[in-house]
Amino acid sequence: MTETVFAFLRIENWTEFWWVVLGLTAQFAFSMRFIVQWIASERAGRSYVPVVFWYLSILGGTMLLSYAIYRQDVVFILGQSMGLIVYTRNLFLIRKVRRADRLAAAADAAEADAVHRPNSAAE
Repeated sequence: MTETVFAFLRIENWTEFWWVVLGLTAQFAFSMRFIVQWIASERAGRSYVPVVFWYLSILGGTMLLSYAIYRQDVVFILGQSMGLIVYTRNLFLIRKVRRADRLAAAADAAEADAVHRPNSAAE
């Protein structure tokens, strides 16, 4: 049985087997980001990329990069490396916008509170 599996996967030992398992798991995680994006878009009724898409991209991309390094595949290594930079940058941009939104909301709330609070100097 082991020989048949190894022959099918074109591997020679258990170390390579576990690397193939990692590669397949990585590809599954990487592919799931599209399923998540599709479901989120259907729910929103428009094209929408949820934050989890970028986390799945980083998870799958990191695992695929590890697999590519093990396989010593320069094309695969370069592709995943560049992708990881883009995925990480998108998360930084999302956090930047969310932080700005929180600060603006806090400023609006403070302003609204000041307008509705009686002026202690006038008393």
